[in-house]
Amino acid sequence: MGKKVLVINGANLNMLGTREKSIYGSGTLQDLIAQVKNHADKLGIETEFFQSGHEGEIIDIIHEAAKKGGYSAIIINPGAYTHYSIAIADAIKAVDIPFIEVHISNIHAREEFRSKSVTAAGCRGQICGFGAGSYIAALHVIDLWQEKGKKDE
Repeated sequence: MGKKVLVINGANLNMLGTREKSIYGSGTLQDLIAQVKNHADKLGIETEFFQSGHEGEIIDIIHEAAKKGGYSAIIINPGAYTHYSIAIADAIKAVDIPFIEVHISNIHAREEFRSKSVTAAGCRGQICGFGAGSYIAALHVIDLWQEKGKKDE
């Protein structure tokens, strides 16, 4: 199977470029997608992107990914849902696809409530604080999994 990754962006990530530029930078979601896609192409990873501010839509896309099959992994930035969505956390745990949670900012260096991720428990790991680099680092991890034929390293 080829390497195919679904990248899910949650609440308010469609507002990149205009919201809290001191935290999230001035790049838009489309800029982020272009950077991630460009890097994925260099690694030979096919990417699909999805963004929604609606919790149920994020859950549905996770379920659909499992039904559709063929994904090596899912990179997810749940946005604010990170901190309280048991429903998204349960959806992550319900499917047999490895997840990597990513964040543009370092959620552990911000407000106390942001340092808690309820969704990370179902993920293989979490990468945060490197802007678009968090997504790109996740791609490299997925590439290593594929090279080694394992998903736990």
